[in-house]
Amino acid sequence: MYTVPDLRAHGGADAFLRNCASRAVLDLLTNKWVCLVIGALRPGTLRFGELRRRLDGITQKMLTQTLRDLERAGLVHRAVYPSVPPRVEYSLSPLGANVGGLMDAIRVWSETHIDDIRRAQEEYDRKAGEELQPV
Repeated sequence: MYTVPDLRAHGGADAFLRNCASRAVLDLLTNKWVCLVIGALRPGTLRFGELRRRLDGITQKMLTQTLRDLERAGLVHRAVYPSVPPRVEYSLSPLGANVGGLMDAIRVWSETHIDDIRRAQEEYDRKAGEELQPV
């Protein structure tokens, strides 16, 4: 059985500890919109409106906040061009491109296994709805 080594003695991060700063990174990356924005930007640069059309169901407010969070974390680059109206483009930074494969793998796994998850949920709900039987 694999156990995670305790890296604290070596100055490393340990996300299993409540005060570890790496938990903030996990919190950011486990947001569904973060996963989808990074995936949408993997093929290349997009403007805000293009991203919004690609991400069906995201609100303007949520897309704006997600892009700000990703830019602040160094995962997305925002380029503003002087025009009227200003043209703003978003692309993955090298760090964003690095995590992009992981985000795509999670998305693809989700798409591949949705039927398995649904079946398991239906079975769980069916069992939970049955009366308890004496042993």
